[in-house]
Amino acid sequence: MWTDKRGIRLSQQELLCKNSCGYYGNPVWQGFCSKCWRQRVRPAEARQQDARATADGTPPTFSKFEEKKNMEKGRRINTMRRLFWGGPSPPKAEPSDKQMIMLKAFQNLEPGDFTGFLKTLRSPSSQRLQSRCTAFLNTMEAYHDLPVQKQSDLVQDFYQSFAEYFSCFSEAELTQTMEHVEKLIMTRLHKSVFFHDSCDDEQKDLTLQRRIRSLNWITPQMLSVPFPDVQSAITGDPFLPAITAIIEMDAKRAPQDKLVCVSKCSQHVFEALSASNSEPANADDFLSALVYVVLKANPPRLHSNMQYVIRFGLPHSLMAGESGYYFTNLSCAVAFIEKLDGPSLNMSSEEFEGYMQRRRAPAAGDGLREASSETRHLLDELTSRQERLDLGVGALNVDLRTWVQAVHAQIDQATSQLALVQAEVTELSSSASSSSNSAVIEQLVLTDQYAGPPDTDC
Repeated sequence: MWTDKRGIRLSQQELLCKNSCGYYGNPVWQGFCSKCWRQRVRPAEARQQDARATADGTPPTFSKFEEKKNMEKGRRINTMRRLFWGGPSPPKAEPSDKQMIMLKAFQNLEPGDFTGFLKTLRSPSSQRLQSRCTAFLNTMEAYHDLPVQKQSDLVQDFYQSFAEYFSCFSEAELTQTMEHVEKLIMTRLHKSVFFHDSCDDEQKDLTLQRRIRSLNWITPQMLSVPFPDVQSAITGDPFLPAITAIIEMDAKRAPQDKLVCVSKCSQHVFEALSASNSEPANADDFLSALVYVVLKANPPRLHSNMQYVIRFGLPHSLMAGESGYYFTNLSCAVAFIEKLDGPSLNMSSEEFEGYMQRRRAPAAGDGLREASSETRHLLDELTSRQERLDLGVGALNVDLRTWVQAVHAQIDQATSQLALVQAEVTELSSSASSSSNSAVIEQLVLTDQYAGPPDTDC
């Protein structure tokens, strides 16, 4: 990783595992992926234990070391398998109809449906799996005093044993199911394994937080971050959603949920970069912007959260895919911040020390130009809004007058129609009355009872 006028440079090869296995590496694992790192660390731990065991002067042999390593690993895996199978190996018989129904229920779950996963796990057909999960959780809580790395090994072995139960699933279905399992297990264990007494994560958190706070004078221009021309009307910082997302990581308990926050942060970074009027965003722009976001956010307990994901997250989430790429870049950003110096920002060591000791400050002219540009942008936006509002009010007035005239016309028309109807009703009533009187007179004449009109002579 190096810097130039373009920003922080990181080749794709540097993101991959140093063992050339094809997975993403991580600075925390000295450039290896989680799988290769565990294969390197466990032999080293075994050698240390062997050296302590042979303090009497007897040199250990390589075969003896390999034997101890294999026995320790086999013992852990067999312990996890006994939680599921009642023995060191899976049963050979074909799954029963009851098991097939249970497996089908897990397959039919929607992605991210953790509530549905819990309901399925608590069903009678999944009672065996539920009891094994409960037994593992009780075991982990009982052995809280184990070193955090040993607890990490036990959790990873549990994931492996649990995945064997769903060996008939496709890769996507198995990944989805194991993400639910991780959330179930680590939500329960979070309190006991986070900030464990056997590690110095808390002290490293404070060191990293102080380091980031001491670098709060760094501007996007110093990191060659392509700041978008169009800024937020409220904050002026287009990276605010990314800053918010990375801060939210500490509130999550499951490693997968923390990785989701990292992915959201990274996606918001790309969205902010895509709003720039300069060149399209690339990997170098992304890493520079991610460094800027971390410096601005100063996320709480960042080191502990990253270590928690590394120790207890699913390996495939860190070794490959979108989440693995984003997390690897976050690790590189933190490593860059920890080793940041003058040449990293294209400045001399004396100038860098001047900033660090607060003898210097970023040029006031840059801040004034940025504030002026932001104010001008806000004024233009407000003017545009006022023009749109005036046009809308004028159109609304025209529509309102047209509507009032239409209503009055309808009322006049209805009044005229009502008058015509009333006249017709009166006329019909008069005609009906005259016809009735004529009929009565005709009937009286026929019966000789009608005397004629009254005599008007004296």
